[in-house]
Amino acid sequence: MTARHPPGPAGWATSPATDVCRTVPPVRVLTTVNGATGIGTVGNCPRRIGTTFASPGEAVDLYEYQAKELFSAHGVPAPPGTVVTSVQDAVSAAESLGLPVMVKSQVKIGGRGKAGGVKFALTLDDVRTHAGNILGLSIKGLITRQVLITPASEIAQEYYVSFLLDRSNRTYLAMATHEGGMEIEQLAEERPDALARIAVDALTGVDAAKAAEIADAGKFPAEVRDQVIAVLQDLWKTFVAEDATLVEVNPLVKDGDGKVVALDGKVSLDDNAAFRHPDHAALVDNAAENPLELRAKEKDLNYVKLDGQVGIIGNGAGLVMSTLDVVAYAGEKYPLGDGRSVKPANFLDIGGGASAEVMANGLDIILSDPDVSSVFVNVFGGITACDAVANGIVKALEILGAEANKPLVVRLDGNNVDEGRRILAAANHPLVTLADTMDDGADQAAAKAHHIATAAN
Repeated sequence: MTARHPPGPAGWATSPATDVCRTVPPVRVLTTVNGATGIGTVGNCPRRIGTTFASPGEAVDLYEYQAKELFSAHGVPAPPGTVVTSVQDAVSAAESLGLPVMVKSQVKIGGRGKAGGVKFALTLDDVRTHAGNILGLSIKGLITRQVLITPASEIAQEYYVSFLLDRSNRTYLAMATHEGGMEIEQLAEERPDALARIAVDALTGVDAAKAAEIADAGKFPAEVRDQVIAVLQDLWKTFVAEDATLVEVNPLVKDGDGKVVALDGKVSLDDNAAFRHPDHAALVDNAAENPLELRAKEKDLNYVKLDGQVGIIGNGAGLVMSTLDVVAYAGEKYPLGDGRSVKPANFLDIGGGASAEVMANGLDIILSDPDVSSVFVNVFGGITACDAVANGIVKALEILGAEANKPLVVRLDGNNVDEGRRILAAANHPLVTLADTMDDGADQAAAKAHHIATAAN
């Protein structure tokens, strides 16, 4: 009997020139592999693999047990399970469910199995041992605080199915293959023809005919075809009803009784649709969230914490992403020891407005980060002119007072840039330095961060 859950897919996206992303829960996105459209992963770093950008906070990733609860609610067959936070509760859950069971780390990251976070337990002593080892286990920087106890399944065959948002083609995409049991990114890269990709019209969705088209393209065996067609229709219902950007079953299995079951799952919810789903608030694990990111979310700021020393504020996701790259490149000239160099400390997009309140909130979040040694404000004046941005910075520093205690390098360009620079120069704030270009600003910010960081050590 095969009783296992293959490790889920893992992967991170980093800046093409620099590694500015941290190990965080990945979000599945479309990418191109060897000329073929496929899927890649990106963590809470706001970069899509390929050519598209995404604002952070747009996806709420769920734990496996939460994903499977949603699956079951919409008719997708998934095994029962109990989530626990202690060894004794794990043993009690196993007794209730019946042996053998799987003991599975609940962290929002792939590669749990390879890291020792998924174990088969034949006896209660096995459950006790595995739960004790997995609780507190760090998997790619994420600490396991809860485990899922779920009945072990006899696996006869493994498959893969998913629905996701195809941003580049402005539609939805179904992906399916009868060749499961491996990381889907690896399959997409090594054998792209084995992974069927079927566009789904948002208006017509996935009915029996469309599900049959997907199942046949994925080359599912005849003995499970009808079951897979039913699963695909219910999985689409989950995708639509929950306003998801991704629903994925990996693996979808045929068990020893010939039944098709969703053995593991991944769901990403569109945070922009949260107003339609008040029940989704209960799915957010605030205890596992970065406290700075939580504070930023409360203030409606697009903020992502990174592992660097230069705080970043910009307007527009594209400009902020470019700023991350330029700062990371400039920081290579400023080593910090242990092979490290100065890097960006965050992503913060203030959008089209740069009022004093928005700027003060952004600076407050960034300056609260003990890792930040300097701040680079890089703004292109468009609808919000540079003079309004400059006034926002001056007033924000007045609002923050003594809490503003780290140097700011400001680069302005675009609408009313001369007036904006004049306002900042006239204010003559001791913490503010003006930069003529983005490269110059990045270099100055990296140099200041290096000076402060090395002096502190």
